[in-house]
Amino acid sequence: MISRTSALGMALAVALPAAAAQAQTEIQWWHAMTGANLERVNAVADQFNSLQKDYKIVPSLKGNYDETLAAGIAAFRAGKPPHILQVFDAGTGTMMYSGKAIKPIYEVYADAGMKFDPKVYIPAITGYYSLPDGRMLSFPFNSSSPILYWNKDIFKKAGLDPEKPPKTYPELFEMAKKIHASGHTCGFTSTWATWIGLENFSAWHDVPFATKKNGMDGLDAELKFNSPLHVRHFQNLADLQKDKTFDYGGRTSEAKQKFTSGECAMLTESSGGLGDVRKAGFAFGTSTLPYYPDAKGAPQNTVPGGASLWVMAGHKKEDYIGVAKFFSYLSNPSVQAELHQKSGYLPITPAAYELTKQSGFYKDNPGTETPLLQMTGKPPTDNSKAVRLGNLPQVRNVINEEVEALFAGKQTAQQALDKAVERGNAILRQFEKDNK
Repeated sequence: MISRTSALGMALAVALPAAAAQAQTEIQWWHAMTGANLERVNAVADQFNSLQKDYKIVPSLKGNYDETLAAGIAAFRAGKPPHILQVFDAGTGTMMYSGKAIKPIYEVYADAGMKFDPKVYIPAITGYYSLPDGRMLSFPFNSSSPILYWNKDIFKKAGLDPEKPPKTYPELFEMAKKIHASGHTCGFTSTWATWIGLENFSAWHDVPFATKKNGMDGLDAELKFNSPLHVRHFQNLADLQKDKTFDYGGRTSEAKQKFTSGECAMLTESSGGLGDVRKAGFAFGTSTLPYYPDAKGAPQNTVPGGASLWVMAGHKKEDYIGVAKFFSYLSNPSVQAELHQKSGYLPITPAAYELTKQSGFYKDNPGTETPLLQMTGKPPTDNSKAVRLGNLPQVRNVINEEVEALFAGKQTAQQALDKAVERGNAILRQFEKDNK
């Protein structure tokens, strides 16, 4: 593992040119990081601030992802936007059509007179935040991939091999039932029923979440996540929910607490949850997402999640020079490697990935390379490049409403997903109309 001291030393070796500003300029960075990841945000800002005296990054927690996006939009409308706004993956389509509210990072670098090469980043990650011609719109600060976590101590008590996690959903369901039968109420849970259970589930099984390459090829995309495979999966979850063999924990990352507290034995969650799981203090392992073995093409590849940093319009030129310098600092291989190793988020450059491999980190920490291999192991198909739809946060909300009604026993999986598709398509048509 690369220590903080060595990371700073390497960053100093490639220190950026001094800015012309005479007084220190504050750069406001609004974000949604909590727990162990909040510590990483503050550390990265402190490190950058300690390397130079012209700019000061000021991070501010604005709530969860939805709340942070709403705060940024409200601030822009009030004429007081932050310089940098962290926006989760679901907000990407909306931000792309924000017009004068944003300043694409390729313009930020050009106006600052600084060189910017998008080719130094991993295409599977940055492609989601770029135009078709490769120009990057936002900076992928905390990119993640969903993975499986399991509690080895609970596996032992249930008579399961603690070193053999389930590879398929049928295996996971059977293990969860054995854990439940052993007296441990919750076999497994999952964060992000939409991002993991539908968007990544679709990519991992090479089935469409929506038409038009999941929205990448046009605003007229239509949702398709009510296929027999999707319905089968959510009906399985609903059936297991009845006795808490599967226990729904909430719309975003709330279910992580069910795992870190020892309540649930298995968890599908973002790789970025690694820091909080480590803090829990019990023996655990990580593995790839489960899949249905009879699904043709599965497993395929997962799609990036997490969030990126968008630059907001309306600031002075010298402020944007500071933003460009900060992004260049974040792109430094040693800084990226340290972020990756401590947070579980993906390294966004091949150089940071190679640096991590050379350090022996993956050998000393089995499973930590899994998220990247899972996302880049196969060339993506039209179904597995990404999901980029306008107003996707609102679409996720209606999905959550219908799924929660399913888990409450008020409707079947077919009814839930059919309704979610119908309501979600209405949202997409409104966004298409508003942005023609």
